[in-house]
Amino acid sequence: MSIETAASAAFDPQHPTGPSLAVRRKPERQTDDAAVLDGILADGAVAHVALVRDGFPVVLPYLYGVGDLGDGLGRRLLLHGSTGGGLFLDAGADGVPVSVAITHLDALVYARSLHDSSADYRSVMIAGRATVVPRALRTEALWQIGDHLMPGRRAEVREMTAKEVAATQVLQVPLDRVSVKVRAGGAGEDPGDGEDHGVWAGVLPLAVTAGDPEPSPLSIGAPVPPSVLAAVSRLQQRAIRRGSAVSPAAAP
Repeated sequence: MSIETAASAAFDPQHPTGPSLAVRRKPERQTDDAAVLDGILADGAVAHVALVRDGFPVVLPYLYGVGDLGDGLGRRLLLHGSTGGGLFLDAGADGVPVSVAITHLDALVYARSLHDSSADYRSVMIAGRATVVPRALRTEALWQIGDHLMPGRRAEVREMTAKEVAATQVLQVPLDRVSVKVRAGGAGEDPGDGEDHGVWAGVLPLAVTAGDPEPSPLSIGAPVPPSVLAAVSRLQQRAIRRGSAVSPAAAP
């Protein structure tokens, strides 16, 4: 019973600056469909960033966005943090090599044995060098992270102050070395598989959804803004779509 990572992280002698991006287990689940990659990135909010610090592997979670800063480098992953954060200090002037994983668990797959049980998922691993976004582009990078996490909120809040921008940092990771892996399907079964078909097998869809917005104490009486209402609707509709996409594969 397992969920595979986006790619094997074995060292590739042909590409000494990064890990191999070829999926070694279940390679048929790897895809180069750009739309699948875009969907995984769009649906996510947290990226787990792996690096080596003082000889030890470290994995850190970061809120992220995806954006184009208009500097000719194209779309990239943008990681949000403090100027005093460890990874941001590690990056220095030259950047730091990282591997970034974003995973969505879409369903638990219940087979008639634990061994054959699995999960439906969408995952991406991004390998590259995380570098500091130049100061002149930092404000726009922060807005784009906000647009990713809270679409529409930019129009509802004040501008960031120079002090706020100075206290915040953004790292950028190119999207030119990625590995995408997807499993979507029901429990493997066959009428002649010898299993007890009186034991239920099927799929339990999973999704992130939204509850009722909870105002802060000083916001009591203020209307819930459009961006929040839109987020509730978007997450609820996404959960319905994910359930619909998974359920037809479930066993009766």
